[in-house]
Amino acid sequence: MYTNASSAVLLTLETLGLPNRYIYPAFLFGTLTYLFIMICNMLVLTTIACRANLHKPMFILLFNLPISDMLGATALFPQLVYSIVTQNRRISFPACVIKALLAHIYGGGNVLTLTAMAYDRYIAICCPLKYNVIMTPHTLVKIIVSIWSINISLIVVQLSLLARLKICRTNVVDLYCNNPSIVKLTCDDTRVNNYYGLFTIFICQAGPLSVILYTYAQILRTCVMTNQRDARKKAIQTCGTHLVIYLVLEFSGCIAIVITNNSKWNPPLIPLVN
Repeated sequence: MYTNASSAVLLTLETLGLPNRYIYPAFLFGTLTYLFIMICNMLVLTTIACRANLHKPMFILLFNLPISDMLGATALFPQLVYSIVTQNRRISFPACVIKALLAHIYGGGNVLTLTAMAYDRYIAICCPLKYNVIMTPHTLVKIIVSIWSINISLIVVQLSLLARLKICRTNVVDLYCNNPSIVKLTCDDTRVNNYYGLFTIFICQAGPLSVILYTYAQILRTCVMTNQRDARKKAIQTCGTHLVIYLVLEFSGCIAIVITNNSKWNPPLIPLVN
């Protein structure tokens, strides 16, 4: 008899395979990395919040990136460093779902925030005279609320679809919890989950990518057509960093998807008693 996905099932994450001599160095490295990520992001948040000259649309939108990064780091590192030092890779099903929620909110939040920042740069460079009229505080609030509402609602619905499935395996194929690895624990028909997953990827990837390609094409066109060298240089410097961050995020996301879909996974079928 299989157990429902809402039950408190103990799952086993993929083993790290660390030799004993590397356990404490890895634990120390992971702990320091997590603290470094949290401290750096808190510094960014504090700087933007305390500096009045940074209370501009671009920096207010940027304020959302450290929040996403902190959620992503929290989804990965605490459980990881704990399992390193205890050599215990077990996690309850509810905890795994929460960590998957945070991980996916991190990825979706970053992409949507970078898309909003691309739109802000498009207005600033291509329509500078209308910038203050378009990017008002009211508009900023609507953009930020839309980013988090779309992101959280999509992921919550995606993970809620797991509640109707039956868990028949306990071995998670990844080092951390995510929706694809949790779906692989079930033996029911997962077509609805898969179709909705494709829909979520389209909303969080194809939509933002289209907006970013269009805005940067227009920015490039404006930079080429303008006769002011300083304006072109400023535009390239402003947008270059943003574009690099977006490309790094997309590249790392593609690697994660490829690794997840090509994981070696042949666990035994383990019936779980209700």
